[in-house]
Amino acid sequence: MLGIATRTASQPAQRKMIHLSAIELLKRLAAGDMTSRELTQAYLDRIARHDAAIGAFLRVDAARALAQADSVDCRRRAGKPLGSLAGLPVAVKDVLCTEGERTTCASRMLEQFRPPYDATVVAKLKAADAVLIGRTNMDEFAMGGSNENSAFRPVHNPWDLARVPGGSSGGSAAAVSARMTPLAIGSDTGGSIRSPAALCGITGLKPTYGRVSRYGLVAFASSLDQVGPMGQSAEDCALLLEVLAGHDPKDSTSVDTPAPRYSETIRQPLECLRLGLVREHFGDGLNPEVEAAAREAVRVYESLGATVVDLSLPHSKYAVATYYIIAPCEASSNLARYDGVHFGYRAGQGAEVSDQGAEIRGADSSNSPASDSPLVRMYRDSRSDGFGAEVKRRIMLGTYALSAGYYDAYYKKALQVRRLIRQDFDRAFEQVDLIVGPVTPTPAFKLGERTDDPLAMYLFDLYTVSTNLAGIAAMSIPCGVSSAGLPIGLHLQSPPFAEERLLRAAHMYQRATDWHKREPAMT
Repeated sequence: MLGIATRTASQPAQRKMIHLSAIELLKRLAAGDMTSRELTQAYLDRIARHDAAIGAFLRVDAARALAQADSVDCRRRAGKPLGSLAGLPVAVKDVLCTEGERTTCASRMLEQFRPPYDATVVAKLKAADAVLIGRTNMDEFAMGGSNENSAFRPVHNPWDLARVPGGSSGGSAAAVSARMTPLAIGSDTGGSIRSPAALCGITGLKPTYGRVSRYGLVAFASSLDQVGPMGQSAEDCALLLEVLAGHDPKDSTSVDTPAPRYSETIRQPLECLRLGLVREHFGDGLNPEVEAAAREAVRVYESLGATVVDLSLPHSKYAVATYYIIAPCEASSNLARYDGVHFGYRAGQGAEVSDQGAEIRGADSSNSPASDSPLVRMYRDSRSDGFGAEVKRRIMLGTYALSAGYYDAYYKKALQVRRLIRQDFDRAFEQVDLIVGPVTPTPAFKLGERTDDPLAMYLFDLYTVSTNLAGIAAMSIPCGVSSAGLPIGLHLQSPPFAEERLLRAAHMYQRATDWHKREPAMT
């Protein structure tokens, strides 16, 4: 529920605050030009005014956010040490566990789930004194590319409310785009940070697999999932990634590699930057306006001293098929835990079930076939009712691919192709520093346009899924606007653990252009 507290700043001052970057807001907070309460209240008022139409947030606890802001203000006045995000609002995708707060993954299955612990990312935000302003909407269990799969409501693109914001981190992207928060956390399994960032005209970064802890991230596909920052600019993302990155002993996939001070190095220009253009990314299906914007962005880089190399990633044509075998297989395994017994949604909550599966109260089931016993019905009905259509589709696809007789033909073969995709990238990065191209084949499409065509929806991930299969880093930065007034994103991909290079290259471009400063027309 949204809550509005008494305003402590004038409406004009509030409107000015919310259009500043995270970097600028921190400077003004530190200088005493505004308080965290004033800033937080400005964003809460913005949410209350616009989110009924956008649907970016699943939950906003205004009282808790203002209490966090007051705590920071009090400690600031007392001259006590503060974290690097002190007093700055941050929205968190509802896929990261937060102690005592509902973490739903936008699913009926977890509608009442309250984790007993914080995800490492959430713990780091709290340690940095961020104000956790709300939980953002998403595709259910992060499965989707349009944010129409939320069990509660779809998210609308702030640039055109009839269009999708991208998925699955569409709530986080829409919240930043609509200036309802300066920063947000997303997760990316096949493009779920970068695609929404592109469609909503913001900046989003998917770190290298292992750079940011996945502890407390509700798993979709464990070998592909990664948490990352979303903000107005590369500078904002550098600030947030600096908080998130680092080794975590609680996560066995976390890599013990020191994280640079991204916010300190981002302004350093890159000399002799070599950019790779992948010919397979400029073929059939690419919208002409998206292609024109991406090529114009490359020309901007050339004017800044970069050189361009033509590349081929020959196995990229198999990336979507490979991804949509591996990801559903891992989802089938990960989501098997939601059985209606230990936690999560249970069908027929009023019926008590014994260990043997017979109802303690109710009709005698001794003559019922095992396949239709009360216990089996409870399992079946809980999963049927608790999961949405897209989640069930992917579970069934993954279960089929993992079944006896099909494992070698599908899952094992997909893992072999995944290795070939990674080798393509390794060879490419021997020739270039970064790979550039489009993020999505088209700008944002209309809500409902592809819901009856899963294949068309999956093909929207054409340029992003290979990044996750290879485990490398990538980001989306705004690089244009279509004739319909819709944002277009530029895709930057780097070798593993080269996020510093990504951010510096993105900042170079954003210093020379103003696409990242443009906002949707909202009052």
